[in-house]
Formats: sequence, C-alpha cells, structure tokens
Amino acid sequence: MPCQIARAALGLGIAGGLAVWAAPALTAAAAPAESAPATAMRSPAGAADWHATVRDFAAKHFKNPAWGYSHCMRDYALARELAAADHVALDDDVLFAAAYLHDMAAFKPWENEKLDHSDVAAGLVDTVLKGTGFPMAKIDAVRGAIRTHMYYRDPVGPEALYLHDADALDWLGAIGVARIMALVDPNGGAPDGPKAVKMLEDNLKNVPARVLSPAGHARVAPLKAELEEFLKNLRRETENLQTL
Repeated sequence: MPCQIARAALGLGIAGGLAVWAAPALTAAAAPAESAPATAMRSPAGAADWHATVRDFAAKHFKNPAWGYSHCMRDYALARELAAADHVALDDDVLFAAAYLHDMAAFKPWENEKLDHSDVAAGLVDTVLKGTGFPMAKIDAVRGAIRTHMYYRDPVGPEALYLHDADALDWLGAIGVARIMALVDPNGGAPDGPKAVKMLEDNLKNVPARVLSPAGHARVAPLKAELEEFLKNLRRETENLQTL
C-alpha cells in the first residue's frame, strides 16, 4: 500500500483507497514522476553479487513500518515457502528482485501520486537493477511480478503468483494488525485508532478471497481467525471502540 493509497484509505478504508487508485492505473502508462530521477545503482568492481546491492538499497531507502524493508524481507521468504509447499520451482532472480523492489514507488523520489505504485515501480525497476549484475534478460518477468503484487490484481506466472499471495497474506493475522496499527498518528491525526480498525476490517473483508495459490489458501483461515479475534477483543475492551 503506497503513500498515495494510504491517503485515500484514510477516508475510504484500505480496500476503498486501493480501489480508487487501481482502476485508472490499469490503463495509465507507468511513467515516473517528473521530479524522480533515474537512479541506477552501479556495483563497484569486485563487489558482492547483485542481491546484496539490492538488499542494501532497500534497507537504506524503504523506511515505513507497514511497507518498508522488513515487509520486503517477509514477502520474499513467504513466497519461497508457499512455492515450496506447492512443489513449484521459482526463478529466484526474478522473485528476489521483485520482492525487494515491489514497493519502491511508495517512496520519494520514485512516488507518483497520480498512478498506482505497482505500475510506477514496474516502469522504474530497471533503473535500479541495471549495472548491478542482475541478469537483465529477466527484467520483464520482474516488471510483471511487481505490477500484479497487490491482492486486487491478477498475477501471471509463478513468481508473480507467489509474490502476490505473500503480499496479500502479510495484511492478515498478527502481522497485518501490527502493520496497520503502526500507521496510527500518535498526535491524533489520521489515521486514528478507529480509522485503523476500519482499515483492518476492510482487509479482513477483501483480502482472503484474493489469495490464489493452494499453499496460500491453506494459510488464510488461521490468519483470518487471528485478525477476527483481535478485532473482537479490541471492541470488547474499548466499549466498541469508544475508548480507543
């Protein structure tokens, strides 16, 4: 969920905010914001392989408690787990690059508030990978996986499918709660506690049916139950959110 989607989600709930930006983005060209430079990284001679370069880039630039570096790490690890459970072979070059860079357009200077962050990142990812040692013949597969990583989109190909499902599952369960509640403004701005609860309820309503792989689907029920239990207990302990 990029910054521009988060702003819409504050008024509409997370699902509503996502939908606002998804529809036009499906037909819009994934062009970078005018102020966003093409910031290709270059690996110095004798440097470690491109994985370390990309990982360091993500750790340095992607600072957000909901969709930052730690989220990239979880998506990569979970996508691999799900594929292994389904006995599906993945191209790890494609998955690694897509998992660590899929939300890059949620951050400045790559953000373009007029377009879905998935499309923008897909259009810009080559500027990050070029010159790192990444096998650029695979760049189109990386673009495809990034473009369809959000739960409301339809992935094509194994890397895209398992990144999509890992990203969706990260909105559920205890980690889904932690991500959304971390967005609450401690100074009383948006989102406040009740608004965050609405975002969690929207995730509970919209995400589970969009987990598509067999292994991913098998994880939905317990994660959904965790989120449902949290919301039930929170309402009970806050007089139905009146004292939240």
